[in-house]
Amino acid sequence: MVSVLDAPSKTDSTESAAALLAWYDRHRRALPWRALPGETPDPYRVWLSEIMLQQTTVTAVKPYYERFLARFPTVEALAQAPQEAVMQAWAGLGYYSRARNLHACAKMVVAVHGGRFPAEEKALLSLPGIGAYTAGAIAAIAFGKVAVAVDGNVERVMSRLHAVTEPLPSAKPLIRELTLAMVPQRRPGDFAQALMDLGATICTPKKPACVLCPLALPCRARAAALAETFPRKETKTTGRLRRGAAFVALRADGRVLLRTRPPKGLLGGMAEVPVSDWRHDYAISEALRDAPLAGPWRRAPGTVRHVFTHFPLELAVFTATFGIDTAPPAGGRWVPRHDLAGEALPNVMRKVLEKALGG
Repeated sequence: MVSVLDAPSKTDSTESAAALLAWYDRHRRALPWRALPGETPDPYRVWLSEIMLQQTTVTAVKPYYERFLARFPTVEALAQAPQEAVMQAWAGLGYYSRARNLHACAKMVVAVHGGRFPAEEKALLSLPGIGAYTAGAIAAIAFGKVAVAVDGNVERVMSRLHAVTEPLPSAKPLIRELTLAMVPQRRPGDFAQALMDLGATICTPKKPACVLCPLALPCRARAAALAETFPRKETKTTGRLRRGAAFVALRADGRVLLRTRPPKGLLGGMAEVPVSDWRHDYAISEALRDAPLAGPWRRAPGTVRHVFTHFPLELAVFTATFGIDTAPPAGGRWVPRHDLAGEALPNVMRKVLEKALGG
């Protein structure tokens, strides 16, 4: 069963694309990774920004992007950097597998492609951390290929434009097909960015500014006064709450005990204070048996709560102070408190340290 109203004609798609590009020429966002009109886009900057923007807002990405680019100005510089330095530069941005894949991708671009990103989607898809969306974005924006980059903003625009009643994520192939039908032969990169900008600034999730939209006339959801009901989504289930304990060990000389998580898995390669397992049935009353050192542990009031993609987490935080000669346990290291800002600490660990140390 087709879950869209009568499919648009080629003329409709051509006219809509032209209207969208005309709007983009007047209202395009000025973003640090975006080439100015007349400039040639830098594939490295396009790739870096697209990886950072995965499940992260433009506002959050801007300062990270600028600092990261200053530290690793070329794909060669990134490939040559130690992974620890890459993780430190990424710390706080979340979804840390992106940073590991970013580093691996840079190494492959240098080793296999001579430091030049390939222009074709198929070749881009063979690189670590690059999926269909990122491959399409790089091909279109950096190389002017007729390709689609369908993110959440584009899904919202296209599902409203065509009144796609099939819910996400099952509607993704249909939305991709409808988007590809609109891509113009000329300026496909600008078209991709225009769709992103439209979804971010006009065709927003709540209270879309339909009167300002260049696609208002052909938009079927607007015509039916149902724009806010699109895209339709399947019921989302939230993962079960997990609990655990975090141990902030302080040494008399002002050092804090840290360790590095295994390279693969959740928060792989990131720094952390010692923690217990995170389980649904974790017993906080027995947490001290997971402490990294025997000592005068005291529990801080309340808990630290953090929500990962697939589950929420609550951590009880314990603190203790040890003598200056206390050796770290296996895998641990004592880090000066003033150096914590430079550690590759994920947000959940920064929350733990803030609770324990008061900022």
